Parts: sequence; structure tokens; C-alpha cells
Amino acid sequence: MTVSEAISEYLSYIESVRTLSVNTVTAFKNDLDQFAAMPFIGPARQLDSIELEDLKQCVGFLSKKKRSAASINRFISSVRNLFAYCRKFGHLKVNVAFELKTVKNPKKLPRFMTGAEVDKLCHEPEVNELLWEKRDKALFEMLYSSGCRVSEIASLTLDDFNGDFSSAIVTGKGSKDRRVYFEEDAQKALKAYLEDRKNRFGETDKERHIFVNQRGGPLTTGGIRLIITRYSGSEGTKHHISPHAFRHTFATAMITNGADVRLVQELLGHSSISTTQRYTHISTEQMIAMYNKAHPHAK
Repeated sequence: MTVSEAISEYLSYIESVRTLSVNTVTAFKNDLDQFAAMPFIGPARQLDSIELEDLKQCVGFLSKKKRSAASINRFISSVRNLFAYCRKFGHLKVNVAFELKTVKNPKKLPRFMTGAEVDKLCHEPEVNELLWEKRDKALFEMLYSSGCRVSEIASLTLDDFNGDFSSAIVTGKGSKDRRVYFEEDAQKALKAYLEDRKNRFGETDKERHIFVNQRGGPLTTGGIRLIITRYSGSEGTKHHISPHAFRHTFATAMITNGADVRLVQELLGHSSISTTQRYTHISTEQMIAMYNKAHPHAK
């Protein structure tokens, strides 16, 4: 079996049998296409002719290209999964990728906004209408209130909500459903946006997705990123953030204000508690910073 054939079969398997999300399959495809394109691999090479040293060369090649440790480790994970699949289904006698080591990844704390920063961004559409005031305010309030991933917000429909818009069911990673919640500011902003949307498109508006673009079609994840970039960039707050910063800010605020880490894990839809525990480190750093600022003998 060639490298190209193995990749094609593996991608079909994770998409149709394991039913991984479109984003996850796309990430695997990008990494494995990159693997096949390596000058010392090639799509036509027989998979069973590849040795551990070849895989190490791939890692070295990416390092010389100044790829981040996280990017290289994701590549390594994708290659390991490909080889594990081929070994499991008899395409390989030996899984040489099993011994491929990841590179050291410097730990970075998640980027989050302060209370003042998130308040300013949520009010920015009202004072600086760059696109669609009521929609954009509702979008920001709902991202902050729920801790949803941008893909989860983009896929929300009217049918996912309870009657008063205080909660909704979202489908997260691994096709797992969970309930998320929206506080009063988010509910108020959402209702104002839906009324404004009805005035724009009339009673004949059949689109079930909550967030729509200016033409009335579903707002994509890319569209949401563009909206956030506009309002947080040079035209807006001049403090650029990513959509995920809302999620980090939600988690940090919950833990800082005393929420149990397992509750936050459930609200975020994390499969592992260790992922959620990153936010306890942020809170610790905040306390240290406050202590150093307030204590007369602190440095």
C-alpha cells in the first residue's frame, strides 16, 4: 500500500466509521498531505518501506521551517494515528511510528480578557457600528456568557433553545451534546437581535440558524472570526483577540469566582479534567500578581 492510498483509506475511516467532526478530519488531512509531500517520503512510496529515521527526518524538516512545537506535535500525532490504523488493519507488520517522540512544547497559559476588556468589546457594536449592531452585540454576549466554541455558536439553531433563551443544547467535539447557559444580558441582546432580524428579512425568514449574515444565510465560523477581528482590531478596541478568547475568559471568570472545576469542565465540554485545570493556573497567577501589587514588601 502506498502512502497516498493509506492516507485516503484512513481519512475515509475517521470520517465515515468514527464520524469525527469536519474540522478534525480536515486537520488530519492537512497534516497527512504534508507528510506525503515530504521530499524523502512522497505519495507513491510504499508505506511499509518507511523507517523510524524517515519519520525523524520529517520532524527535523518541520523544525528547520520554524514550525511551532504545537504544530509539529499535531503532525506527529496525525502520523502516529495513520500508522496505528494501518498496523491494526494489517497493512503493516510493524508500527515504526510508535517510537516517534514528540518535541518539547513550552506551556502557554490561555489568552483571556479582563472584565473591563470584555465589557468594552461587548459594547463596541453599540458605539461603533461596523457591521450589524444588534447581531454583533448578541454574538459577543452569547460567546462570553456560555463559553461556547465558535463552531458551536455558528451551528446553533432556534430549535436548540428553551423557551426563554436562557439555555440551549449544543453539539461539541465528538458529537457530544451538552447544555449551555445564557445570563440576562445575553438573553436581552439575543431577543433584540432576533426582533431586528425579523424587521430586516420579514416574517418569511425561514432560516433556523440563530446567527445569519447580511444576506440572511447562516453565519460561518469564518464570518464570526471576521466580525471579532473587525471590532477588536484597529477599527475597534485596538486589542485584537481570537474567538477562543471568549471561551478562555468565561472559564477563567468562573473558576476565579469560585466555581468547581468539574462544573466548568461540564460547561466547556472538556473530555479531560486536566484541560480545564489550566484555568486554575491562571487564577493562581492572578492572585500572585495582586499580592505583589498590594503587599508593601512584595517585589
